Amino acid sequence: MSRVEPVAAPYPAELQKVLDTIMPPGVPPLTLFTTLARVPRIWDRFRAGSLLDRGPVSLRHREIVIDRTCARCGCAYEWGVHVAFFAQRVALTQEQLHATVHGDSNDPVWSDEERLLIRMVDELHDSASLSDETWSALAAAFSVEQILELIALVGFYHSVSFFANGLKLSPETLSVPFPSA
Repeated sequence: MSRVEPVAAPYPAELQKVLDTIMPPGVPPLTLFTTLARVPRIWDRFRAGSLLDRGPVSLRHREIVIDRTCARCGCAYEWGVHVAFFAQRVALTQEQLHATVHGDSNDPVWSDEERLLIRMVDELHDSASLSDETWSALAAAFSVEQILELIALVGFYHSVSFFANGLKLSPETLSVPFPSA
């Protein structure tokens, strides 16, 4: 059971307007959103930090980074939401989804660039830094704009994971559960 009750529907007009812009038609707002909306200051800053717009990183790369970050944080809630909404759209296979949770940067299900993304997430998660070797590899494969976006994604989804895990949010109805080992 969640530790904080979400804002209940019907939502205030201003909140409804925002939810209508970020949720697909016919899909109820995520509990994470309606819970954070209880504290407008946090909700506003959370939305301001979101990186789900069209940025310099491909949608597939973005989702690999998000899924791996959430998996490393043990955040089944957000991992399951992203897999439900984006995995098919970015052609992530069941083996690749499994690898975001149980694999590592040497997993053969990934291309070389994708293995580099997994390595980047893992290094940032484990040490809050990147080795010179990983930085050089990133710089050879991505622009500075893309690298900064990728690092920001890892940081933002750590925050998302902290909220979802700290609040003990129950999985969304549409969520995909973590794959078993």
